[in-house]
Amino acid sequence: MLKPFFKDGILEAGCDEAGRGCLAGPVYAAAVILPKRYRNKELNDSKKLTARQRERLRSEIISSATAWCIASCSATEIDEMNILRASITAMHRAIDKLEPRPLLLLIDGNRFYTYGNIPHQTIIKGDATYLSIAAASVLAKTERDHRMEELDALYPCYGWRHNKGYPTSEHRRAIAEYGPSPYHRLSFSLVDLQGKLPFL
Repeated sequence: MLKPFFKDGILEAGCDEAGRGCLAGPVYAAAVILPKRYRNKELNDSKKLTARQRERLRSEIISSATAWCIASCSATEIDEMNILRASITAMHRAIDKLEPRPLLLLIDGNRFYTYGNIPHQTIIKGDATYLSIAAASVLAKTERDHRMEELDALYPCYGWRHNKGYPTSEHRRAIAEYGPSPYHRLSFSLVDLQGKLPFL
């Protein structure tokens, strides 16, 4: 089972993002404060869980958390500020809405921009180490998946219901054939080096 806290006796919020490596759609982030005695043997890095497990855990996390919030940065914002800054901005937006306010932020990964006067700890593979980060991972991932399924109804040619915007060969072929949608990240390499975008 994952660790329940980084520092005992401190109100901690776990933070993680989803969709950083995608070609299309927003990047989502979540911040979660779990009760001190919260335990869950199934909770883990969202990438290690099935879609069904993630959905079940999403409901359980939302009902059990002391506080939680999900936020995002759009594809346009990603193009304007770069994906790292957009990912961290989405985390900041999620933290903005937490009540009560955490005294320590646990961040998945090794990069973060200071948020106000709240100290933070970056943790590589934190979503596979701490419960609160894993919970944030699940909320961000499921929220983003839901959004990409909604967008798939508007632009079914890209296969977003299945690839969720990730750079699969199917997705790249569709971009090469149909061009980018308004939800594609134009600052990313959208097609293989051999391919060409029709009107960019």
